[in-house]
Amino acid sequence: MSTLSSFNHTLKAIGFLMLSAFLFSIMGVCIRLASHSVDNATIVFFRNVVGLFIFLPFIIKKGSGFFKTEKLWMHTWRSVVGLIAMYGFFYAIAHLKLSNAMVFTYSSPIFIPLIAWLFLKEKITAKMLIAALVGLIGVLCVAKPDSGMFNQLSLIGLGANFLAAMAFVTVRALTATEPPERIVFYFCFFGTLISAIPMFWSWRLFTFTELMYLICAGLLANISQLFMSTAYKLAPAGQIGPVNYIAIIFAGIWGFIMWHEIPDFYSLIGFAIIFMAIILCNPFSSYLSALHAQTKPNHLKFISHIKNAPQGAFFISLFVPVK
Repeated sequence: MSTLSSFNHTLKAIGFLMLSAFLFSIMGVCIRLASHSVDNATIVFFRNVVGLFIFLPFIIKKGSGFFKTEKLWMHTWRSVVGLIAMYGFFYAIAHLKLSNAMVFTYSSPIFIPLIAWLFLKEKITAKMLIAALVGLIGVLCVAKPDSGMFNQLSLIGLGANFLAAMAFVTVRALTATEPPERIVFYFCFFGTLISAIPMFWSWRLFTFTELMYLICAGLLANISQLFMSTAYKLAPAGQIGPVNYIAIIFAGIWGFIMWHEIPDFYSLIGFAIIFMAIILCNPFSSYLSALHAQTKPNHLKFISHIKNAPQGAFFISLFVPVK
């Protein structure tokens, strides 16, 4: 793959992952609103079962070919670890202070470069490790965890964090042969089968408002998964993983809008540090270095390409509101 092509893929991957994080943050709002009257098991079930309906158009269009895969065991593994991580996160949020639980929810990228190196043999660089560590410091500044974070309940959150990172890396491995929609479908399918078991004891009639929160959470979660899977198809998991940290910034914005939660000084510092981690992931510096090694005049071609190419417009559009 050429330097320019690799640059474009990484740039797109960052954009898709940022969009995924944004949708996940809205999903979090729906879950928080629903959790006032709905238990965690029900939220997990709806988060998965709603996704099955999203894929009906794909199934109708492609028929039985949509289900064809040679990586069923990997889909199963990804679904199991992802679902356990989901239950773990909800459990941590229910039993720990929200600030402490946020550390676990948004710090899984710290594990991604290491797991990607161990299982996918992806190259791990000092820049990746620095980006992950810088992002984690930013998360800690925002969450401000206290001594209550370090107890037995925290081990559940930490374990869920590690499993979530494993799920992300497995998605990266699956994208080598599987389309994003098939990856998300199998996660919804196996997730629905497993999460349906507790519903035999906890099913009840839900109010219209509860159903709206649950359905919206399921829709947003699965659409976000599609964007995430596409991102990991375009770029190495270890390289773009720290971009996930931006989710905590979106969460802070929604907290201010919905519940008038005003970030303090340390939170603002944390937001700035998280942005630094994301900047460390950007492909510009690597691209320019590689380009300079080839030939200096090509810098002019690069500038012209960014100015005129759709990828450049795509990157700019990420920061421009769409009406």
